[in-house]
Amino acid sequence: MELLLYLHLSIIVMSIAISGCESTDLLALQDLKNRITDDPLHAMASWNDHSSHFCNWTGVTCSPYNDRVINLDLSSRKLVGTIPSSIGNLSFLTGIHLENNSFHGEIPQAIGLLLQLEHFNLSSNSFSGKIPTNLTYCKELRVLDLRANDLVGKIVDQLSSLLKLNFLRLKSNSFTGGIPYWIGNFSSLKYLDISSNSLQGPIPQDLGRLMSLEVFKVYENELSGTIPSSILNISSIYYFSVTQNLLHGQLRANIGLTLPNLEVFAGAVNSFTGCIPVSLANASRLHVIDFSQNELTGDVPYRLGKLKSLVRLNFEVNRLGGRGSSEGLKFLDFLTNCTNMIVLSFAANYFDGELPYSIANFSTVLEILTLGDNRIHGTLPAGVGSLTTLTLLGMENNCLNGSVPETIGRLNGLEGLYLSGNAFSGTIPLSIGNLTKLISVYLQENRLEGIIPPELGKCNILSVLNLTKNHLVGSIPEEVAGLSSLSISLSLASNSFTGPLPKELGQLINLKELDVSQNKLSGEIPSTLSNCLGLERINISSNLLQGTIPQSLTDLRSLSEIDFSRNNLSGEIPEFLGKLPYLRKLDLSFNELEGKVPNEGIFANTSTFSINGNNRLCGGVPNLHLPECSKATKHLDSRVVLAVILTLALSVLVLCSCAAYYKLSNSRKAQPWNAEQLFEIPRTTYRAIHRATNGFSDANLVGRGSFGSVYKAHFDVDNTIMAVKVLNLQQRGALRSFLDECRTLSTIRHRNLLKIKTACSSIDHQGNDFKCIVFEFMTNGNLHDCLHTENDDQQHQTKKLSFIQRLDITIDVASALDYLHNHCQTPIAHCDLKPSNILLDEDMSAHVGDFGLATFLLDTSSSDSQSPHSPTALKGSIGYIPTEYGSGSQASTFGDVYSFGIVLLELFISRRPTDAMFNESLNIHKYVSMALPAHVMEIVDPILLLTEEEQNINQDQARTMEECLLSVLEIGLTCSASSPRDRMPIITALSKLQAIKKSFLSRRL
Repeated sequence: MELLLYLHLSIIVMSIAISGCESTDLLALQDLKNRITDDPLHAMASWNDHSSHFCNWTGVTCSPYNDRVINLDLSSRKLVGTIPSSIGNLSFLTGIHLENNSFHGEIPQAIGLLLQLEHFNLSSNSFSGKIPTNLTYCKELRVLDLRANDLVGKIVDQLSSLLKLNFLRLKSNSFTGGIPYWIGNFSSLKYLDISSNSLQGPIPQDLGRLMSLEVFKVYENELSGTIPSSILNISSIYYFSVTQNLLHGQLRANIGLTLPNLEVFAGAVNSFTGCIPVSLANASRLHVIDFSQNELTGDVPYRLGKLKSLVRLNFEVNRLGGRGSSEGLKFLDFLTNCTNMIVLSFAANYFDGELPYSIANFSTVLEILTLGDNRIHGTLPAGVGSLTTLTLLGMENNCLNGSVPETIGRLNGLEGLYLSGNAFSGTIPLSIGNLTKLISVYLQENRLEGIIPPELGKCNILSVLNLTKNHLVGSIPEEVAGLSSLSISLSLASNSFTGPLPKELGQLINLKELDVSQNKLSGEIPSTLSNCLGLERINISSNLLQGTIPQSLTDLRSLSEIDFSRNNLSGEIPEFLGKLPYLRKLDLSFNELEGKVPNEGIFANTSTFSINGNNRLCGGVPNLHLPECSKATKHLDSRVVLAVILTLALSVLVLCSCAAYYKLSNSRKAQPWNAEQLFEIPRTTYRAIHRATNGFSDANLVGRGSFGSVYKAHFDVDNTIMAVKVLNLQQRGALRSFLDECRTLSTIRHRNLLKIKTACSSIDHQGNDFKCIVFEFMTNGNLHDCLHTENDDQQHQTKKLSFIQRLDITIDVASALDYLHNHCQTPIAHCDLKPSNILLDEDMSAHVGDFGLATFLLDTSSSDSQSPHSPTALKGSIGYIPTEYGSGSQASTFGDVYSFGIVLLELFISRRPTDAMFNESLNIHKYVSMALPAHVMEIVDPILLLTEEEQNINQDQARTMEECLLSVLEIGLTCSASSPRDRMPIITALSKLQAIKKSFLSRRL
């Protein structure tokens, strides 16, 4: 009897315990439901404890033994919400699957209470914060998938306890730091994906212990160094991708033997060198080989043709086929065996020779074939028409000649045709009209003749057509002019087209760019162009067009560039041009326009428009120096004319008297800013400036320049430190410098340009005009003072400038110039680049300042396209002024490049271009040139070498620095060449400097 009673009580206690645990699970699930703020698919509709037990709710799986929740799967339900900490109470959970939703907030630390958790998948949500460190207690975890969230911080060391992991995916977050070495302890790991983050440093050798690894994805990070040989010995790997990092070194020759199971082998966008390993042919399962954008050299191994499963072969942008190559394009014959090939790309290498006729035998499923930007000559074989599955054919920028084969019309699936920059002749094949799926056609810069085939009008999804710089004739077919699909560009410039501009152009309502310049078109500008509401750039210059500029074009509110120059246009300049909100460039020069020049909008800034060669214009802003507009008086009686003249003279005298009185009575009032002076810059008061500089105390004086002094200023209102440039208005040109600097700095924004905070145009306490500009204060002063300190107390500043710091400064300055030259709506030449105008912030990042001599360039694309009033006075500082400025050449971006080159040389050898050692027979450019390459280390700044020695660099590192120094100085010499045509564009210099830094850092590890 007692035994039965005991058993009965035990059952009751167990029931109560189970009931209590069930209640805990129920409360946790209800809490999760309450955190869901959006449920468009009604996934949570069944989560109602009144209608059914929670074990029957959607996505909930319970144990059959105790009704405890063991799995939660709400994947792909479009849910929005957060995860509550109470989820940690679901203590029997083995799986959480919330992928493909819109959960946000931080992942709760309470996940660490789920000691039985095996699968944890929160991928493709919006979780933020860091990985919870309490995951360290989930030692049963097999799968951890946090892909595609907004997680930050390092990959926490607490994960090192998860020794049972076989699947780790942290892709597409914002993780920083390095790849943890302890991942090599996960002996069961098969899948590792930490791609698309911001991880840095080397790939740990320890990962070579992952002998079960099958997938290795670390692409799109900032990893450096070489690929550890230990990883290349893990024979189970079938997916290997290190694309888009900072890796270097040669690809191991036996890689196809040590990784025989490879299916994907990718390392694009790195700095790998050496040859393509022949052994890759041994990995017979290879589907993808992609090592584009590297520095690989040599030939393409014939044996790659053995890879029957190959789908994608991409080695574009390398150095293949160049010096030392003897095989040319013969490898293409062998690739015809790869019958599953879809993508074949070897563009931008150094291949020469003729295209083999075997290309007709390429894969019957080939979609992309690109061999552009090589040195291929000969003809384009007619057999290309056999590649009927092609969607993209790229043969641009080679030396191909002959005609474009008629058989190209068989490529019915072609979407992109890139044949520009060759020497194709003959006519455009009529069969091109068969290619009805064409989206982009680039045939510019060839020798094509004849007319534009009207059949092109059948390509009714074409968005880009570029036939510029050929020998085409005839009229523009209305079938093409009215092809309404043209939405990006219609470029027909530099041909010999005749006849009028077709009115059908008005059907191109989505077109962004129309360029028919340098032809022989006649007639009037069609008013139907007003229908092209998406038009941003229109160029009809250098034709025979006549008539007036249609008033109907007022509707083209998106226009940013207009070039109607060198025609026979007449009539007045329409006022609506000054009201187009986005217009940044206007050229109406060399026409027969007459009458008043507007002064609104673009016409208020003489550097953004040109009206040269129109001799009957009048009015406009004063800087144009045009005659005033007046009514004709030749029919008036001479006595009336005399009376008018006398009246005007008397009026002038009265006005002058009034003006003098007004000036005296208002001498203590600030001069007003007009629209041209303001440039939308915030203003401050003289009183605020006076207080912030402590009455312009000498203790706050930072330095003096050509047009004024710079003070350190402390503004109490927001407790900020600023730099105040006070103009010396007695100095000739100071006011012009003030206005130019305000105008320039109000239009530009870049991290390496000095930011203008505010400006002041007022009067001082003595009633004199006062003008100043307020900038960010740079704690490390200017580059000149860091390089050329005037006393021993400041020598410590120079010692801070190591090689990498100097290289960073040049990259910063080049980035700023690249922005000014290539990314402003109107290109800008700085015109006074020198070390004292390069400021250094607390991180030693460089900021270019002093835009008092800056010049807006109306058109930098050609040598004869100049601003109507480009300055002819010598601009710049002695030693940094380009040689051509001395002979009267106008300001240009290549003038800035020259100054940049001199600054670069000065930065690394620490000698001013005006140093006493330089004279008429020896300048800084020649001095460096004479020392290179053998004596480069003899001319560099000794303090630079001392700084590196203090870091205890070894012999290999010293050799690396010497090689990089040589490369840097060669860039400085090219930039400072005496002839502008011999200088590299700043964007090229920037790219080369960044590559040098990348190489230097990777080789110093």
